[in-house]
Amino acid sequence: MDRLTREHMDIHHKLASNSAYYFQPFGSSSRPPWLKHDYPSSGLQAINTQTFKSAFIHDKGSKTWAWDRNYLSVLEERLRDRTGRIPAWALAVWLYRSVEWGKGDDLEVAISRLIQDYCITDDESQRLFSTLIPKDISQTEIFADTVLDWDDFKHNFKPPPDATPERGGMLAFLHVHGAGPATDMVLKPASRLTIITGDNGLGKSFLMDCAWWALTGTWTAHPALPLADADTVYIEFGIRGSADFEDKLEVPYDRTRLCWPSSTEGRTTISGLIIYARADGSFAVWDPIRSARNDIAGKGSVTLSGEQVWDGQGGIIEGLVRDWVKWQNAPTKYPFEMLTNVLRRLSPPDLGELLAGETIRIPNDPREIPTVVHKYGVTPVLYASAGLKRILALSYLMVWAWSEHLIAASLAGRPPENRMVILVDEMEAHLHPKWQRVVLPALCSINTYLQTDNADLQTELALQLILATHSPLVVASAEPIFRSADDALVHLDILESGEISIDEIPFTKYGEVSSWLTSPVFQLKQARSQEAEKAIEEAKFLQMGENPTKVAVEQISNRLIEYLPSNDSFWPRWIAFAERYGVVL
Repeated sequence: MDRLTREHMDIHHKLASNSAYYFQPFGSSSRPPWLKHDYPSSGLQAINTQTFKSAFIHDKGSKTWAWDRNYLSVLEERLRDRTGRIPAWALAVWLYRSVEWGKGDDLEVAISRLIQDYCITDDESQRLFSTLIPKDISQTEIFADTVLDWDDFKHNFKPPPDATPERGGMLAFLHVHGAGPATDMVLKPASRLTIITGDNGLGKSFLMDCAWWALTGTWTAHPALPLADADTVYIEFGIRGSADFEDKLEVPYDRTRLCWPSSTEGRTTISGLIIYARADGSFAVWDPIRSARNDIAGKGSVTLSGEQVWDGQGGIIEGLVRDWVKWQNAPTKYPFEMLTNVLRRLSPPDLGELLAGETIRIPNDPREIPTVVHKYGVTPVLYASAGLKRILALSYLMVWAWSEHLIAASLAGRPPENRMVILVDEMEAHLHPKWQRVVLPALCSINTYLQTDNADLQTELALQLILATHSPLVVASAEPIFRSADDALVHLDILESGEISIDEIPFTKYGEVSSWLTSPVFQLKQARSQEAEKAIEEAKFLQMGENPTKVAVEQISNRLIEYLPSNDSFWPRWIAFAERYGVVL
């Protein structure tokens, strides 16, 4: 009977593929639904030999079992509780949840099948089971179009004790209450690309910092500061795994210790590889494998200043200068090939393709220094422009983080992650307008360039890119690649009440950058200087008025001449108006 019991439980009660525990749906709410893997031979054995002892004929130490003559009375006494007989419909739903039913089938058909399949006699059915179907049961909901599996409802239960967390999580939503620049801030990133826009001081960088904390459990700098008058302060977030299951967690602020508890406690989904490029030039990297080994800062998280990205930090990173040279001189192409691929993809139009040149020595520096070759010549990386340095640092950090992750995965005997999150605050920092037009599309496809010819290290890498920007050129550059199903444009605005709103707005192709500047995203009245804008607004006001004087028209005309170029599109309209009042321009 042990064997038959185990076979039954393996089929109907082993739900989580990453666990040896059995799920018991009919247990009480006071105890967890998970039963140990030895339950059929230990727990059930004890129940059979104790609770139901008098119902069986069984010699101790033997494998022979049989029903005693009074078994039905014993089962009736033990199994029927204050709710009455066993609801046959519920048992049928559980045992036949994976069966493909016909269109005309209902719960009565399922109950009949249960009685037939398990050889339940009429006497057993009448005394032990209730075949009535409650009136509040919706058979339309029970007979679903698709078979539900564990991922569809596992968020309602604690995970099995031996379950390993799902890997490769990305940010599904973020809700900050009682902290930051507003009482409530809710961000729902898209699966691929999320562009966050809004005026200074409304919380774009704050949301990026909180997103990093939700994904990693660490802060890169100052933690979110609770509002002085907030009664409740918490951050709620969801991490979506590769199976599209959303792991939700709410972390309240600990006022006693004046800190935020870790956001990684109690999670069933572990974030994928994460890179955060901050507005001040610093970077942060989080690796789930390093987090599991607990060998860097206790969390698998590394925060690096701009100088550390270039010159290294003892025991953690060699830095761009040393790693570049090491990779370039290594006998294998990887990861130098990866770095050159990424640089080529992120190259600006004016400089042409960025290529790695020969290393050189410079005065007062004992190191070999990498060089970048472009159409204007060869530049040592230490002498590159601020914009080029920004791209070099971002390229290097992505390649370094991914290559180090592959090494850690190999040492741990685990497959590499298949998901990466990249957070970029102020995407346009230090970049010329020509570069601002290409960097976003390039980053959206950068996961395809983080590959190598080594088949053992290849993996399909999904990318979630979340960026904050003030640049209309960056937003306009998304027009050819924006996919409404996978991407989102989020705008922060301040309401008349003083509250901050965070809204996903439709992505519209405005074409010219001047049209983007006057769009709801950037909200300028005119795509001109502030003085020109004011002069045009005053001119429009005068045009809409009744009987303007010649003197007023002359005054406005003089202001327009001062602030508008001769080819401005507003001139034809104003010239025609001014001539009607005797002012010739």
